[in-house]
Amino acid sequence: MESGLTILRREVFRAGTVIMREGSPGSLAYVIESGKVAIWRETGGERLTLGFVGEGGIFGEMALIDNQPRMASVSAVTDTSCVVVSEEIFKTKLAAADPFLVGLLRIFVRNIRSLTVHYREDTAAPLDETEAR
Repeated sequence: MESGLTILRREVFRAGTVIMREGSPGSLAYVIESGKVAIWRETGGERLTLGFVGEGGIFGEMALIDNQPRMASVSAVTDTSCVVVSEEIFKTKLAAADPFLVGLLRIFVRNIRSLTVHYREDTAAPLDETEAR
C-alpha cells in the first residue's frame, strides 16, 4: 500500500566542509535542520561571503528551478545537519504547485542571477547607477 510518505535522507557536514562549488551542476537542494552555512564566491583568489543560511533555510534550490550551474559555493560554518532534497522530489513538488507561483519563482531566480552580473568582481560592490547604463 502506498503511504504517500517520501523518505528523505539527512547529511551532516562538519564545520569547514565545502558542500557545493560555484559553477557545478546542481541536482540536490538542502534544508538546514541545525547549523549554519556560508554562501560565497571566489574573486581574485579570495573568498567573498555573500551571506549565511541557518536553521530552516534552504540552499541549492536555484539550480533545480532553472537548470543552471550553481552560482555560488557553500561551506558549513558550524557542524550542519541537512535534509537532502533530490531533483526528482523537488521537481515533483514544483509540478504540483500553482503555475502562477512557479512562474514567479522562475522570475525571482532569473532576477537574482542577473543581479550578480551587476557586481564588480574586484570589490563586490553594486554598480552605481551610471555604471549600470
